[in-house]
Amino acid sequence: MKLTIMGGGGFRVPLVYKALLADESPHRVTEVRLYDTDRARLDAISGVLAELADRVDEAPRLVATQDIGEALSDTDFVFSAIRVGGTTGRALDEQISLRHGVIGQETVGAGGISYALRGIPAVLDLVEQIKRFAPDAWVINFTNPAGVITEVMQRHLGSRVIGICDSPVGLARRIIDSLKSAGLLPADLPTVTAGSERIRLRYAGLNHLGWLTGLIVDGRDVLPLLLERPDVIETFEEGRLFGADLIRALGAVPNEYLHYYYYAREDLTIDQSSDSTRGVFLAEQQKGFYQTANNSASGLYDLWERTRLERETTYMATNREAAGSFERDDADLETGGYDKVALAIMHAIANDVPAELILNVANNGILPDLDDDAVVEVPCRVDGSGVTPLPGARLPEHGRGMVVNAKYIERRTIDAAVHGSRQDALLALTHHPLVDSYDVAEALLDDLIKHFDALDYLKDTADA
Repeated sequence: MKLTIMGGGGFRVPLVYKALLADESPHRVTEVRLYDTDRARLDAISGVLAELADRVDEAPRLVATQDIGEALSDTDFVFSAIRVGGTTGRALDEQISLRHGVIGQETVGAGGISYALRGIPAVLDLVEQIKRFAPDAWVINFTNPAGVITEVMQRHLGSRVIGICDSPVGLARRIIDSLKSAGLLPADLPTVTAGSERIRLRYAGLNHLGWLTGLIVDGRDVLPLLLERPDVIETFEEGRLFGADLIRALGAVPNEYLHYYYYAREDLTIDQSSDSTRGVFLAEQQKGFYQTANNSASGLYDLWERTRLERETTYMATNREAAGSFERDDADLETGGYDKVALAIMHAIANDVPAELILNVANNGILPDLDDDAVVEVPCRVDGSGVTPLPGARLPEHGRGMVVNAKYIERRTIDAAVHGSRQDALLALTHHPLVDSYDVAEALLDDLIKHFDALDYLKDTADA
């Protein structure tokens, strides 16, 4: 099989390639095509992958290209991980938002709206290229905000577009590990990367806005065991972020990104007092990595691994500070999330070996509060015939309004980008729970437009 990675110079691409190197299935990927508009980034990551390939017999062939036709022609899978504006754009989103007293996080904050408004036009261009060069390919989307971008792509490419995220499976793994350590689950229970005969996950929501509502192990829901034990709740990352009292009151475990909603004031205060935002840190770190990599003839993988470890250690650092400050567990520094989800999808489709995964797919009646075309994040069965949402997903009562409002914001954001509608962009920002004023929304939008040429289409024509 052939896999094309759009955004092939992205820092996390080696995670995907490492997962492919470990795959020994009959229909495994034999060729990986890296496409990126930034030649320096493409060369650096190609060098890291080449060092990995040298360590493994029959490693997938590598093709690095800036020719989109060469990248896409007759490929079987397209992995979309593009970032319009790069990490510098992410840093600007955060800094501009904070100037207006608003959290600017790249998916759940106002920065997510800005990111989508820049990214959707580029994604629509990519859709046309896929139609031209690889109309039968499966598309696995990790471009953020993942739910919005997946919905845009599905409108044009249908159900062959699947959105992925590593947060839900990471949450389930951490809970199971804590329950095992407490002696509440069998020690031989496998590590969670996908559903199995022994483990079923009950999860529902949107990307970065969902809740684990049930954890079925050997036919029994063990989530109540967790909720009865506040001491166990506060042994895993989300438990320490949200606290046992809130999780027990909710009767479900929130996705880590919901910290920005449940603790918005605290997170904003920490962000405003921090020396640099997450985006600023990553922009500086990645600039250093790519410069060093492009001036080195060897040791590229070791350089990448050191950089990755620093990146994982500082992940959601401001949220952890708002929760009282705590270090990440060693197991969480190994990642093994979205790369393994992507591999599981390809393996299930190509080999017709069923897998259960939490994915971003069209709702099709699963969550009654949303229409059929709304992309939701729910457990799915994946096999040779494609992806089928599993019945039984439900939103907790306290989450229904949050999800419906978030979907409204996503739809207004999409309409703003597709139709060049300033009004829809303002409606999206105004209705965002982390933006508390129409005047703030308007001033924030104008500030974003001033700093991003890609948002010129949203200028106020009355001022032009």
